[in-house]
Amino acid sequence: MIETVYKSSFPSQIATDQEKDSLEYGLMVGQAIEQEWFKKDSGANRFYANRDNFHKLRLYARGEQSIKKYKDELAINGDTSYLNLDWKPVPIIPKFVDIVVNGMSNRPYTLTAYSQDPSSTSKRSQYMESLRTDMYGKEFAKLVKDTMGFSPASNKEEDIPDTEDELNLHMQLSYKQSIEIAQEEAINNVLDKNKYELIKRRLDYDLTVIGIAAVKNSFNKAEGITLRYVDPVDLVYSYTESPYFEDIYYVGEVKSVPINELKKQYPDLTLEELEEISKYTGGSNTRYKNEYTPDNSLDANCVSILYFEYKTFRDQVYKIKKTTAGGDKALEKDSSFNPQGDNELFEKVSRTIEVLYTGAKIVGQKKMLDWRLASNMVRPKADTNKVELSYNIVAPRIYKGKIESLVGRMTSFADMVQLTHLKLQQVMSRIVPDGIYMDVDGLMEIDLGNGTNYNPAEALNMYFQTGSVVGRSMTQDGDLNHGKMPITELNSNSGGSKIQSLIQTYNYYIQMIRDVTGLNEARDGSTPDKDSLVGLQKMAAANSNTATRHILQAGTYLTLKSAECVALRISDVLEFSPTRESFVNTLGRMNVGVLDDIMNLHMHDFGIYLELAPDEEEKQKLENNIQISLQAGQIYLEDAIDLREIRNTKLANQLLKVRRIKKLDSDRKQQEAQAQSQAQANAQAAQVAAQSDMMKQNSITESKVTINRSQAEFDIKRLEREASMKKELMQFEFDLNMKLKQMELDILNSKDKYKEDRKDDRTKIQATQQSKLIEQRHGNTGAQEFEDNMDMEEDDTDENPIVEPNQQPNTQEPNMPNMNFESAGQDTIGGFGLGQFEPK
Repeated sequence: MIETVYKSSFPSQIATDQEKDSLEYGLMVGQAIEQEWFKKDSGANRFYANRDNFHKLRLYARGEQSIKKYKDELAINGDTSYLNLDWKPVPIIPKFVDIVVNGMSNRPYTLTAYSQDPSSTSKRSQYMESLRTDMYGKEFAKLVKDTMGFSPASNKEEDIPDTEDELNLHMQLSYKQSIEIAQEEAINNVLDKNKYELIKRRLDYDLTVIGIAAVKNSFNKAEGITLRYVDPVDLVYSYTESPYFEDIYYVGEVKSVPINELKKQYPDLTLEELEEISKYTGGSNTRYKNEYTPDNSLDANCVSILYFEYKTFRDQVYKIKKTTAGGDKALEKDSSFNPQGDNELFEKVSRTIEVLYTGAKIVGQKKMLDWRLASNMVRPKADTNKVELSYNIVAPRIYKGKIESLVGRMTSFADMVQLTHLKLQQVMSRIVPDGIYMDVDGLMEIDLGNGTNYNPAEALNMYFQTGSVVGRSMTQDGDLNHGKMPITELNSNSGGSKIQSLIQTYNYYIQMIRDVTGLNEARDGSTPDKDSLVGLQKMAAANSNTATRHILQAGTYLTLKSAECVALRISDVLEFSPTRESFVNTLGRMNVGVLDDIMNLHMHDFGIYLELAPDEEEKQKLENNIQISLQAGQIYLEDAIDLREIRNTKLANQLLKVRRIKKLDSDRKQQEAQAQSQAQANAQAAQVAAQSDMMKQNSITESKVTINRSQAEFDIKRLEREASMKKELMQFEFDLNMKLKQMELDILNSKDKYKEDRKDDRTKIQATQQSKLIEQRHGNTGAQEFEDNMDMEEDDTDENPIVEPNQQPNTQEPNMPNMNFESAGQDTIGGFGLGQFEPK
C-alpha cells in the first residue's frame, strides 16, 4: 500500500519500485503538486499569485501597466469626467530594461570543453612532460642542431616554453586535443540548430523583468536534442531557497493543449475519455477556468495539462550467473529478485540510483494521461548515481520562495512618475494667459481735447498698439484721481512655479529609479556631463554594470547548464540511441577528422566552461597595463596584439607578466652582448689601428720597391725595345747585303753561262767541221771518236779555268759604282757595340 509522508500530500519515497511504477503513485504525485500550487483553502495560491505578479511586471516593462490606480488617485468619488488627461503611461521602465537586456546580448561568450577522463588526462600529461623535457634540453638541442643538422626535440621550436609559467600558459591557451575540439563543435552545432541565441534573449529579458528564467532540454528520435524556452508563468516546482534550484525534487509546467493535439500526444485515449476531458476545458465553469490565463479568454477547445518530472530513487538489481566457462554473466532484474537457497551459481548485486518519472495530469481532474520512468535521463559521468532534471531554472534574487526583480524595484517610482506627469497635465490645462485690468471710472475723467472720446475700446487699441496709456492724476474737481492708471497688466504666472515644482518632482523620481537599480546616466549616455572626464564616465558606467552583474551571471549559468546537458545527451545519443548515424550526419559541416573523433565522444568525460568576453572595465584595465608596458619598452607590439585577442583577462595579465619578464631578460642579455661587443670592438679598433700603422709603413716601403721595380722594368723594356729595333735594322741591313751578293752571283753566273754557251757554239762548229773532214778522210768511225775526245777536253776546261796571274775575277757589272752598306754606328746600344762579335 502506498503511504504518504506525515504533513505532506506526496506519497512515500520509500515505496517499492513496483509501487512507484504504478499509475496510482503517479496520480498521487500529480495531485500533491496540484494541491501545493492551486489550493485556495488558506486563501494563498502560489500559481496564480506568481501569474498575476509576473503579468503585472511584464506590463510595467512594456509601459502598458493598468491606469486604474491613477484614475482612482485623481478622481473625486470615482468621477473622472472633469479630467481631460492623456492617461497613457510614460514608458520610462522599458528604457532601463532595454539597457540591461541589450547590454547582456552585447557580451559574446565562448564555450570550452575540457576532457577530464583518464585517457585524455594521460595524453595531456605526456604532452606537458615532453614540453618540459624539451624546455630543459633546449640548449643541448640547439647544440645538436648546429653540429648534426637536426634537432632531437619532440616539439616545434616555437612551441617550446622557457619557464614553468610560460609552460602553464601554453597549456591553457594553445593546447587543445582533437576530441575537445569535436565536443565543442558538436555543442555549438546543437545550439545553432535550436537557435539558442534567440532563446537566450528571452531568458535575459525574463531575468530582468520578473527575476526568474527557465529552459528545458530533451531528446527524441524525431527532433534529436532540443532546447526549449519555458515561460516562468507556467512553472511549478518544489520549495527551494537556492537561486539555482539544484535541490528541487519535482518540476513541471502547465500548458493549454487543444483536444486534437492531446489526441496526437496520447493516441490511446478513447472517445469517451476525450469527451470526459472536454468537460474541463476553458468553456466549462470550473474553478480553473479563466484563472490560468491573464486575459480571461481560455479557448473552449483547450484543456490545461500539468507536465511534470518527479525525482526519486530505485534499486538497480543484477543477477550474476556463473557460466560453464568459469566467467560471470550479469542479467538485469527487478527489485523483487531474491535468489533462493544456497545456490552458488546465482548472486544478487544491486545499487541505489536516482531516477526521474515523467507524468502528465489534467488540471482539476483525477485523470493521469501518462506516468512512466523517464527515458534518456541525463546523468553526469563523474557520478552516474545522480540524475539531472530536464529543466534548468535560475532566480538570482530569491528568498524564502519570493522572487525579486529589477523591474519590481522600479514599479512604485514609475507610478509616482506617472502621477507627476498627470498632475503636470492638470496644471498646464488650467494655466490662463496674462490679462489686464481696466478702470472705467478713470477713463471717464480723461479729455483728449480734440473732440475724440477716450472710451475703453480706444484705450485698448492704443495700449496694444503702442504700449502707452493716457491717464489723469487729478479729477476735474481737483481731487486725487484713484484711477490715474486706467489700464493695469494682470500677472497670472502662478502656474509657472507649480510646473517647475512638478518637473523637479518628476526628475526626483527618475533619479530614484536610477538609484535603486544602479542604472546611472553614464550607462545609457543620456545626459553626459560636459565637464566630466572620460575616465569618470567610464567608471560610472562600470559601476552601473556591477549593479546588474547578478543578472548577467544568472543568464550565463543557464547557458552553461544547457551546454553541459547537451554534452551529456550527445554522449548518450552516440552510445545508445539508434539515431546515432543521423545525428553525426547533421554535423556534416565539420571535417572528416572531427567526425571520427565525435564517434568516440561517449568514451570521454568533459568539463564545460563558459568564457565571457571582458567588459569595458576589464578591457580598460588590461589596456592600461598594456600601454604602460609598451611605453616602458617592456613588451613588443606583437605581444600587445596577442594580449588583446585573449578573452580571459586573468590569463591575459598572466601572459603579460610572462612576456615582460621574457622581454626584460632578453634586454639584459642584449645589453650584455652589446657591452661585450663594444669591448671587442674597442680591442679590435686598437688592433686595427696598430695594424693600420704597420700596413701604412709596409705600404710606403712596398710603394718605393714598386716604384724602383717599375723603373727597372721600364728601363729593361726600353732597352729591349731599342735592341729589338736595332736588331730589326741589322736584319734589314743583312738582307740588303744578301740581296746584293745574290745579284752579283747572278750576274757572274749569267756571264759565265754566256761564255760557255758561246764556247759551246764554237766548239760545236769546230767539231762539225772536223767531223766532216774526218768523215771525208776516215769515214763514220773516226768521226765518233773525235767527238768523244772533244767532250773530254771541255770537261777539263770547266774544272780548271784559265786565270792569268795577279788578276782578280771581275764580279761587277761594267761601269757600276761600288756601294757601302755598313750601319755606320747604328748597331751600338747605349755604348755597347757589336763589333766585338766580328771574327778575329
